[in-house]
Order: sequence, then C-alpha cells, then structure tokens
Amino acid sequence: MNVTVGGSYRLELLTEGDSCEFGSQKYLVLCGFGGILSCGTTHTAVVPLDLVKCRMQVNPDKYKSIGNGFAVTVREDGVRGLAKGWAPTFIGYSMQGLCKFGFYEVFKIMYSDLLGEENTYLWRTSLYLAASASAEFFADIALAPMEAVKVRIQTQPGYANTLRQCVPKMYAEEGIWAFYKGVVPLWMRQIPYTMMKFACFERTVELLYKYVVPKPRSECSKGEQLVVTFVAGYIAGVFCAIVSHPADSVVSVLNKEKGSTAAQVLKKLGPKGVWKGLVARIIMIGTLTALQWFIYDSVKVYFRLPRPPPPEMPESLKKKLGLTD
Repeated sequence: MNVTVGGSYRLELLTEGDSCEFGSQKYLVLCGFGGILSCGTTHTAVVPLDLVKCRMQVNPDKYKSIGNGFAVTVREDGVRGLAKGWAPTFIGYSMQGLCKFGFYEVFKIMYSDLLGEENTYLWRTSLYLAASASAEFFADIALAPMEAVKVRIQTQPGYANTLRQCVPKMYAEEGIWAFYKGVVPLWMRQIPYTMMKFACFERTVELLYKYVVPKPRSECSKGEQLVVTFVAGYIAGVFCAIVSHPADSVVSVLNKEKGSTAAQVLKKLGPKGVWKGLVARIIMIGTLTALQWFIYDSVKVYFRLPRPPPPEMPESLKKKLGLTD
C-alpha cells in the first residue's frame, strides 16, 4: 500500500515491488525517459496529419480541408512528401518530452514540499497547473529550434527537404534568432496546453476511479489501470487542442515568414483565421495526448516505478473538518 508521510509527494515510502523510491534520482531519470518515448514517438507518428494541418494554417486557399490537403500534398510531393519534417519532429519533441514530464515530476514534488500535506490535497489542481506550467517553460526552449526547422520544411516547398539542408540555410539567412523567434508564441501555445494536459488528466483520472470504474484502483489490474489512463488522456487532449489552437496557428505562420512578429501574424489571421485546422488538431492532439499518457504510464509499469493512487484527504484534515470520530 502506498503511504505518504511528512506532507509531501517526495516522501512517499517505498512499497513492495517498486524498483526505487518516489522522487529519487532514478525515478526522475526514468520519468524523463518515459517523456522522450511518449512525445518523440507519438509526434513523429502523426507527422502527415501535422503537415497538412500546418499547410491549412499558412495557405488556406490552397489546402481547403484535411482531405484536400492530403490529396494536394500527395499529388505534388508523392506519398513520401507526407513525411516531410519527421527528423526535426522526432528530435524536438523528444527533448520537449524529456523536460515536460521529467520537470513536471520535479516541480510537483518541489511545490508539494512547500505546501505541506493538507494544502497539497486542498490545492492539488493549482499544484498540477503550476508544476506543468513551470516544466513547459523549459520544455519549449528545448523544442523551439526543431519546431522552427520542422515548420520551414513543411510549409515552404522548395526551401529544404531535410534537417541537414534546412538548419545551415536558416542560420546563414537569419542567424541563431531563426531558431528561437517562435519561442514566445510556443509558450503561448504550449503552456496553456500543458497546464490543461496535466491538470485535466490528473483530475479526470481521479473522477473516473471515483464515479466510473466499478472497483477501487488497488483492485484493478495494470492493464485496466492503463485503459483508464488512455481514456483520461484523450479527454484531456480534446480540451488541450481547443485551448492552444490560436497560438498554434500563429507559430505555424510565424516560422514560415521571415521578419514577422506574433502580433503582426495574429492581426493578419484575424478571429476566424486562427481557428483554421482546428478539427485536424483535435483529432491529432486528442490521439497524441491519450497515447502519450498511455506510453508514459506503461514506462512506469515496465520499470516498476511508484505510481501513487489518486489523492485522498489526509487524516489530519479529516479531523480538522470533523469528518472522523
């Protein structure tokens, strides 16, 4: 049975079958590895849909819908054209996943230590939001260079076809700024997205076990727990896509056009333009988020990492509220 002591996530006691203590260096390193697998592989798998989505955002007159976007791309570039940008996608999102999931665990432990056991429970949603926002701040710095390269390859036909062609060309034309000019729009897109991704997931898992799953989590098999993880991840992903889509449109156009600013792009797109490609993004992000949580949780299961159950009110708080004898 999992037991928390000292008012902190970090001081979770080692339970039978766990390979390490919750919050230990080994635990955090393997969580970061899980983040690499979950983000790098899933984003690379949906590169064709991402490519069409980006092209719809930057050239809506030519790429009118998801189906039309796929048809035009295949007609002009062949089937192989749908894989454009896979290398920067894999590298960039692997680095982002390392920071996103690894630092989330670090910041969740850190902020929980500051709050104490009772406040950690009472303010758990705020804790999830703060920890995920902090983690994503650093994750986007790691992602920005490869995201800029990916968008340039995907949305500027003839500019470059591979990572090795694109990076030196961008550097020669615009210097190091070419790789980081999209970091602020990335923060605008990814921080709200990640806050929703983690907070919505954590609370959805809690609600599913409380109201939907017919037996306690401790009685569920690992497979059943992973199904709950996948469902909660998909629900979180839908909300993530909606919250972050306007900023995603700005990032796509900004990385395509030289010398533009986020404010200029936003004004150019207008209220309707920023929502172009939303359906494709909901399908992509819903599936991505569900798979990412599934892979991440599977890594924890495989390496026998501690997986604390949904939070319960501490006994000390129950006594204060008069909920115990």
